[in-house]
Amino acid sequence: MADETMTTPASEPQPDENRQPDAGKRLSPQRKAALLLVTLVLIGSWFGLRWLVHSRTNLETDNAFVEARVHPVASRVPGTVVAVQVRDNLLVKTGDLLVELDPADYRLATEKAEAAVGLAINETSSDTSQVSAARAAVQSAQARHDQASHDLRRGEALHAREVIAKEQLERLQTGQRVAEAALREAQEQLKRAEAQAGLNAGPGAQARIRLRQAELAESRLRLSYTRITAPADGYITRKGVEPGATVQAGQPLMAVVPLQEPWIVANYKESQLTHIRPGQKVSFRVDAYPGRRFSGNVDSIMAGTGAAFSLLPPENATGNYVKVVQRIPVKILIDPDSDPEHLLRMGMSVVPVIHTGRGFGDVLRELSPLR
Repeated sequence: MADETMTTPASEPQPDENRQPDAGKRLSPQRKAALLLVTLVLIGSWFGLRWLVHSRTNLETDNAFVEARVHPVASRVPGTVVAVQVRDNLLVKTGDLLVELDPADYRLATEKAEAAVGLAINETSSDTSQVSAARAAVQSAQARHDQASHDLRRGEALHAREVIAKEQLERLQTGQRVAEAALREAQEQLKRAEAQAGLNAGPGAQARIRLRQAELAESRLRLSYTRITAPADGYITRKGVEPGATVQAGQPLMAVVPLQEPWIVANYKESQLTHIRPGQKVSFRVDAYPGRRFSGNVDSIMAGTGAAFSLLPPENATGNYVKVVQRIPVKILIDPDSDPEHLLRMGMSVVPVIHTGRGFGDVLRELSPLR
C-alpha cells in the first residue's frame, strides 16, 4: 500500500479551458495613456475651435454702460425760491410744477407795463385830439382874418368917400394885422400838434403803442418763468434747491431723466469692429440683474475713438510712441419689450454680445493661410 502511494505520480495542474489568453489583447499602460491623451487633445481642440468661432462671430465686451437722456432744469430768471414741489427720484410728467419763485417783483413789473400801454394809448388819443383842436383853431383864425380883411376893404372904400374918419380906418387896419398874426400862430400850433402826434412821420403813434405792448408781453413772460415745470416725463435726479434759496438765471436746480428710451454705449476694441454693422442683433446681461437677458440692436458706430474726443487727446506725433489698442464707442438701442419695467438705470455696467451673423465657414476661410 505504501509502495502504491509512492509510485502514483503527482497530479499535474489541468489547463483551464475557459481562460482566455491576455497576450496581445490587453492594452498596455503606455497605450492607455496615449489614447487618453489623444482623446483629450481632440476634445480640447473641438472646444477650442468652437470657442474661437464663437468669439469671432459673437463679439463681447465688458466695457459698456447704460446711457439715457438728461434734461437739465434751470431757472430762467433770478429770484427767491418759495416752494419746491418734488423730491429726489420722484416720477414726474411733462408740465408738472417743480419749483416756484417769488413772483411779487415780476407781477409788479407786469402791472407797470400794463399801465404803460394804457398811457401810450391815451397819449395817442390826446395827440389826435390836440391836432383836431389845432385845426379848428386854424379855421377860426382864418375866418377872423377873412372878416378883418373884408372890413378893411370896406372901410377903405368908405374913407375914400369921406364917410368914416381916418381913426376908424386905422382901427380896421390894426384888426386886420392882429387877425393875420393870430392865423399864423394857429397854423404853427397845428404843425406842432401834428409833429407830436407823429402824423408827419408815418405810424409813429402806433409804434409807441406796439413798443409798450412788447414790454408788457416780456413782463408777462418773465412772470411765467417763476413757475418752473418739468420739460419731459422722467425721474428727478441731482436736486440741489430748497425753499429760501436765491437762484440766478441759468443756475441748474435739478435734472429729469426719462427711462423710456435708454441705450448702451459699448466701447469695443478697434480690432473687433471689422464685422460690426448697424442693425445687428445684440443680447446683453446686466450686473444688477444676474441671470436675466436683455436684447437690442446696433444703432451706430462713433465717428472716432474715445481718446480722440477726450478732454486731453494724445499727441502721438511727439515723444516716444507706444501703440495702444484703441476703443471705439458703439451705440446699442435697447428693445422696449425686453425691459418693460424700466429697470435699467444710467451708468449700469452691462456685458453686450453682438451677433454678427457669420458662420463656421466664414471664420475658417478667414483663418485659412490659402485665402
